[in-house]
Amino acid sequence: MTNIEPTTYNIFSQEEDIGLRLDKFLASTLEMISRSRLKQLISENQVYLCSSRSNSYETINDPSYRVKPEDRFRVEIPDLSDPLPEAQNIPLDIVYEDEHLIVVNKAAGMVVHPAPGNPDGTLVNALLYHCRDSLSGINGVKRPGIVHRIDKDTSGLMLAAKDDFTHQRLARQFAKHSLERAYKAIVWGAPNPASGEIYTKIGRDPRNRLKMAVLPFESSKGKEAVTHYQLLQRLEPPRQPFQKGGAMKRIPPSISIVECRLETGRTHQVRVHMAHIGHPLLGDPVYGKNNPPVKNFSDQAREDILSFKRQALHAFLIGFKHPVTKEHLTFEADLPNDMKRLIAALKNN
Repeated sequence: MTNIEPTTYNIFSQEEDIGLRLDKFLASTLEMISRSRLKQLISENQVYLCSSRSNSYETINDPSYRVKPEDRFRVEIPDLSDPLPEAQNIPLDIVYEDEHLIVVNKAAGMVVHPAPGNPDGTLVNALLYHCRDSLSGINGVKRPGIVHRIDKDTSGLMLAAKDDFTHQRLARQFAKHSLERAYKAIVWGAPNPASGEIYTKIGRDPRNRLKMAVLPFESSKGKEAVTHYQLLQRLEPPRQPFQKGGAMKRIPPSISIVECRLETGRTHQVRVHMAHIGHPLLGDPVYGKNNPPVKNFSDQAREDILSFKRQALHAFLIGFKHPVTKEHLTFEADLPNDMKRLIAALKNN
């Protein structure tokens, strides 16, 4: 059962439950409700206790209460409240959907969550409209559970849950790094060796709080980040004919397509890691090249590179174990048209 309707649950403690925290005990019994949601219900006086010393139920608002022999609890699930963000009829590229979760191919330029600078027009606004009849809510609110994020100007696959149970199980996979995610990026240069692992700490840049940066391992700040990369294709420009005197014309620097598989999910991880090894993404306004080396490209290729105003990054693959059916699902999304056009232009340079 995953759809949490307004209802009442009566729960009795067993011998093996004695000594457990109340919130942990309830979460182990009501698996369809997240522990955070149960803590919320406890604080909102929606949980009642009838102990062996009492014949009447009284509210209990302490999630750390230790369960005692013959305790009886009543948990009241109120009706779902309406979401704060507005549901908006925004077209979505839906890759997969069932009653528990949805996978969408997010377009570049779409923000995931409403925020002061982007109060609407976000993925959450679109999902609220599309999923409203199938949402059973996250923490008592009719909203989709965003399991992970990708940047506004990164395109690709995103996963969202429709109920508490699915959300907490997917979040657990994310925390255990068992949720598979892979990106394709267009970068300056070509990594050498052609495949490898980038293992660093990533945290806020101490010189610019709006950026992330690779930090020393001995730093108390930041978190470990692991990216596995693989060179997929070098976009080498054609060789130029010999000039008089036998000198070769200077050719543009190489550009390549790289696959990056994430073992962790830190903010801006692919962008920071590729820049860290000397191969920043084309078009990246934060971690890219300030003065892209486009002098030796053809006029058309130079125009295409300079007009590409977002990081050339696409989340093309996501794989996970379905929390309800237990089936392992993997989905892929083709490169968006703007990245295809850029690749074609570079090949024809």
